[in-house]
Amino acid sequence: MIVPTRRAVLLAAAGFPVALLPALVAAALWPLWASAFALSVAALVAEALFGRPPRDLAVRGRAPAVLYIGEENVLELELRATWGRRVEVEVVCDFDDLLAAQAPRRAELAGRGASVVSIPLVPRRRGTAEVRAAWLRWQGPLGLLEWTEEHPLQVSVPVVPNVRAVRGAALRFFSSRQFLAGLKVERHLGDGSEFEALREHSPGFDSRAIDWKASARHHKMLSREYRAERNHSVVVAVDSGRLMAEPLLGVPKLDHAINASLLLAYVALKTGDRVGLFAFDDGVRLFTEPQGGVHAFPVLQRQAARVRYSQAETNFTLSLLELDRRLRRRSLVVVLTDFVDTVTAELMVDNLARLGRDHLVVFVALRDVNVDALVAAHPRDLDTLNRAMSAHDLVRDRDVVLGRLRRQGVHCLDAPPAAVSSRLINHYLDVKRRELV
Repeated sequence: MIVPTRRAVLLAAAGFPVALLPALVAAALWPLWASAFALSVAALVAEALFGRPPRDLAVRGRAPAVLYIGEENVLELELRATWGRRVEVEVVCDFDDLLAAQAPRRAELAGRGASVVSIPLVPRRRGTAEVRAAWLRWQGPLGLLEWTEEHPLQVSVPVVPNVRAVRGAALRFFSSRQFLAGLKVERHLGDGSEFEALREHSPGFDSRAIDWKASARHHKMLSREYRAERNHSVVVAVDSGRLMAEPLLGVPKLDHAINASLLLAYVALKTGDRVGLFAFDDGVRLFTEPQGGVHAFPVLQRQAARVRYSQAETNFTLSLLELDRRLRRRSLVVVLTDFVDTVTAELMVDNLARLGRDHLVVFVALRDVNVDALVAAHPRDLDTLNRAMSAHDLVRDRDVVLGRLRRQGVHCLDAPPAAVSSRLINHYLDVKRRELV
C-alpha cells in the first residue's frame, strides 16, 4: 500500500497559491505554475520509482521454543533485501491476544545486507501464541510517499507456566536451606515424632528424649533425635473461575497461583510428601491423586498447564464437597483463590470451614498491590478521595473475611504475587515442623 506523506500534502498545498498567481497578478506568470506542477509530478514519479520495494525483500522470524508466563523473551526478525540506498524501515508485528502489543521497532537496510530486529514477546496468558505477520513501513528518498507491506509469518510459540522460575527458587531453597526473602530453615532434626538417630546427650538437650535402654547398653547417655513426619498428603486446589482470570501486575491471577502451586509441589515432593492437584470453577475441572517422588513433578507440571481460564462463577459448594469426597485420608489442602467482598465470599467461608473439619486447610489469596497503593495515597482531589474510600472498603471487607476464616480454624495467607510463593513455602514448613496435619 502506498500513501502520500505529510510532506507530499504540504507540497500539493503549496501549489495552490502558485496556481492562483496568473489569475491574481499577471497572466504571464502561468509558465511558473506549469513549471512547479511539472517539478511536483516529476518528484512524485521519481519517488515512486526509487522508493518502491525490491523484489527480493524477505522477512524471516526466529522465535523461542517456549514462552514462560511472566517472563519476557524476544522474536528475532531478519530483514533481507537489495536496496540501492540506505533505507530506514519501521517494523510492527501482528500478535494474537495472548501476547502484549509492542511499539514499532526500526531497522536500517542498505545494499545487499541484512538487518535483525528484536521484537519483545510478553505473554499475557497461557496457550499457543501466534505471531501472524510483520508489517514494514518506509519512505522514499524524498519523503513524499510511504510504503506499507504485510509479510505473513505464522509463527506459533507455546506459553506455559513459569517452571524455570520454580526450578530457580527450588534450587536456592535446597542449596541454602532458606530463601533470600526470609524463609525459615526447615528443622528436620529435633522436631516431630519420626525417629531419626541416636546422639550423645549434651547439656541443653531435652531430658525427655533420653533413651535409657540404649544408654545402658552403650554405657553413656544417649538421646533420641526426631524429625518431622513425612509421607503426608498435600492437595493444591486452584480456583480457575472468573476472578482468577483477571490480570494482576500484567499476569492473570490464575498463573500467579499456578506458579506458587508448582513451587510448593516441588518442595513437598523433595521433603517426602505426596502431592495432588485439584482445579475447579463452577465444577471440577482437574484432579490428580496425591503421589510421591520427584518423578511426579513433571506430571503435575503437565496437568497444571492444562488448567484453562474460565469466565464461570466459582461454585465452592459443589467443588469443595467433591474434593472432600475424593480425599481418603486427612490431608493438607491448599486453596488458592480470590474474592471481592463479604457477600460473594459467604459460601466460600462456609465450605472452607466444612472442609477444615476433616483436613488442614490453608487459604491463599492474592493481594492486589494497586488497591493498597490507592489506600495509602494522599488524596489531592475529590476523585482521588473517592477512589481511596472505595479501596479502603475493599480492604476492610477482605480483612473481615480473613478474620472469619481464621476463627473457623483455616490458616490464611494474604500476600502480593511477589511474596506469595515464599510465604506459602514458609507456612508449609511450619506446618510440617509442628505436625499439624
